[in-house]
Amino acid sequence: MDEATDRTLDAVGPRLKRLRQRRETTLTALADQTGISASTLSRLEAGLRRPTLEQLLPLARAYGVTLDELVDAPTTGDPRLNLRPIACQDGSTILPLTRRAGGIQAYKFVLPTGNDDEEPGLRTHEGYDWVYVLDGTLRLVLGEHDLVLEPGEAAEFDTRTPHWFGATSSGPVEFLSLVGRQGERAHVRAAPKPAG
Repeated sequence: MDEATDRTLDAVGPRLKRLRQRRETTLTALADQTGISASTLSRLEAGLRRPTLEQLLPLARAYGVTLDELVDAPTTGDPRLNLRPIACQDGSTILPLTRRAGGIQAYKFVLPTGNDDEEPGLRTHEGYDWVYVLDGTLRLVLGEHDLVLEPGEAAEFDTRTPHWFGATSSGPVEFLSLVGRQGERAHVRAAPKPAG
């Protein structure tokens, strides 16, 4: 192997450790998620072992990054993002729009036509969410509120509040979602008033 390849591989361990620490997860939790033993993960992070492709693939999935990002592969000159949609069993599609670990994460959701009589299964988790409807009608149940958002409308909420969202019977819905850690919110800036 050449020196550049050696340097790239030597930098993988510290990068894996930073990703895990930013996600605030333990080696044990990551081991459960990836099927790689905690001791192997520890050796990889410490640079005592070089990762194999069989180890990098589940780690990339767990962190929501590409293999190129995981190993910090040299750029190829193509600036386009390689966004890969995630197809879910319920017919919805999630398209991750951010490529970095930590901080506010951006997603585009496409949900299939819903059933207005469906009883929503409210859930809670740590974090803060901001949604913006692109097309269709989004039903957002937030605590005691049952809201219908049209294209161009947005909502923001603490995800510790019981919530659920889905499309209505009028058709599928597309929306953007920015999700951050607890206390981390998207900041909207308004244009300054023109000097008069």
